[in-house]
Amino acid sequence: MQLGQYPPADHVLAHISDTHFLGGRRPLYGSIDTDANLEAAMAALEASRIDIDALVFTGDIADLGEADAYGRVRAIVEPAARRMGAEILWVMGNHDDRSAFRAGLLDEVGVAAPVDRVVSLDGLRVITLDTSVPGYHHGELSAEQLDWLREQVATDAPHGSILALHHPPIPSPVAYMQVLELQRQHELADVIRGSDIRAILGGHLHYSTHGLFAGIPVAVAAATCYTMDVSAPDSTLVGRDGGQSITLVHVYADQVVHSIVPLGDFPVVARFDSDFTRRLESADPVELREYYAKQQG
Repeated sequence: MQLGQYPPADHVLAHISDTHFLGGRRPLYGSIDTDANLEAAMAALEASRIDIDALVFTGDIADLGEADAYGRVRAIVEPAARRMGAEILWVMGNHDDRSAFRAGLLDEVGVAAPVDRVVSLDGLRVITLDTSVPGYHHGELSAEQLDWLREQVATDAPHGSILALHHPPIPSPVAYMQVLELQRQHELADVIRGSDIRAILGGHLHYSTHGLFAGIPVAVAAATCYTMDVSAPDSTLVGRDGGQSITLVHVYADQVVHSIVPLGDFPVVARFDSDFTRRLESADPVELREYYAKQQG
């Protein structure tokens, strides 16, 4: 259905980040039910009935890299993805363990190499890049990874490319996160500047934010586990059990739009029934504007 100036999006991605599951279904920080939060995210996507091409998880799937944690995430996500007809794209984070990540999510046993992959979604290329550094929490990219990325973007994809990584290459107003940012970002910029990459998806920060890197829009999804309070005083670092969300990424012919979907059971304050939406579909734009004007109280 097209009621405005833009046709429906060519592709839709669900951007999810930082689930931070612990083994044995232990609550994170003793109180956060990470399983319930992820289940709520999958339920919201299914209930939306939006035609989603892929679920993109931008890292820190597990909090301590435990095998059981990956198994539980997979048990929640895969059935929902099958019902939605969506692919699943997993990105490594600094809390993940490469061997356990590969075994638990990709069925690749005994492999510890960086998890760099590329997939085509009906003409839209999604490149997932492993910025993790084993044993540390900051991000880095090796010369070999940058060479691999350069090869991927040497030719354009029909609908362009999306780059997904854990450590987003943008500034953070939270001082602690500045210490843990992606290092030598200029090297990545040199590879992707002028390429067909249309958006960069990131995680790691635990709050939703946006920026620009090498001329490319960057969108960070907030965590599903807990969120960082960017407004906390400079001398503090505050994580809150609230404000969790995921992001819907609508890819149009000439734009990429990121929309935040809050997770939680919030009161409904307004609802328009199916009779109203049917009237929308049958009316022309002028009639609709007149109709809306008459509804203002």
